[in-house]
Amino acid sequence: MRLRLRTLWLFGWTQALCCLFPVVIFSAMAVTKVVDVPFIHRYDLILLICVAMQVAMVAFKLETTDELKVITMFHLIGLGLELFKVNMGSWSYPEEAWTKLGGVPLYSGFMYASVASYICQAWRRFDLRFDNWPKAIRAVGIAVVIYANFFTHHYVPDLRWLIFAGLLVVFYRTVVRFKVGGRTLRMHALVSYALIAFFIWLAENISTFLGAWTYPNQERHWNVVHWGKLSSWFLLVIISIIIVVQLKDLKYRVLPRAEARGQRCESREPVMPDNAP
Repeated sequence: MRLRLRTLWLFGWTQALCCLFPVVIFSAMAVTKVVDVPFIHRYDLILLICVAMQVAMVAFKLETTDELKVITMFHLIGLGLELFKVNMGSWSYPEEAWTKLGGVPLYSGFMYASVASYICQAWRRFDLRFDNWPKAIRAVGIAVVIYANFFTHHYVPDLRWLIFAGLLVVFYRTVVRFKVGGRTLRMHALVSYALIAFFIWLAENISTFLGAWTYPNQERHWNVVHWGKLSSWFLLVIISIIIVVQLKDLKYRVLPRAEARGQRCESREPVMPDNAP
């Protein structure tokens, strides 16, 4: 029992360290909700805090340059989704800001980037490994379908239930291994995705309560975010993890093998004498 409690404590503490970027964002939302800073809009101030935090994460080597590239990619993906959803009326950002683009404050991209930051931190701190990861074409293919469905379901029937069935097929054998206090633990990949999505949903409730954004049913008074949003976060988490895994696979397995093959080919070329034409 003592070992289990220690493992649980270490797991919780490590998770807290992985959530450093999200915690800063939520803290910024909470503080700016009750404290007005003269001559600057709230959304603009949150953006400045997010940028400063991102710079600090790299400067203090809490994130690597490669991780920053991944996080920036998530920022752009999230911002594109935000622009579409806000203009479709799915949610809104009611407050004024100088740094708004198409009704979307630029700080919103950092909320998606914070998910990527959590994944990158967890990968390193928990030494994550995936057993029986699906082939790249299947993993990337279903990620593209998931992202496309976020847009197309406004015009054609929502395919998420078919996507869920596809996920069971693609990830039915995938297990994630992670280390806590020297112990290696295992969990089915889909279960881990669902748990992450649940905690993001809780964070979303806090965010909407603090006025980070507003759903149509929250315009008059705050309500709990609908449970249906859990499925959206579940799918978004899967996209995030697939991107991280495939980029790491590209860097550590595909590219080194290609480079090694190129070196072997060069070594087989005949050596020409100095006076050869």
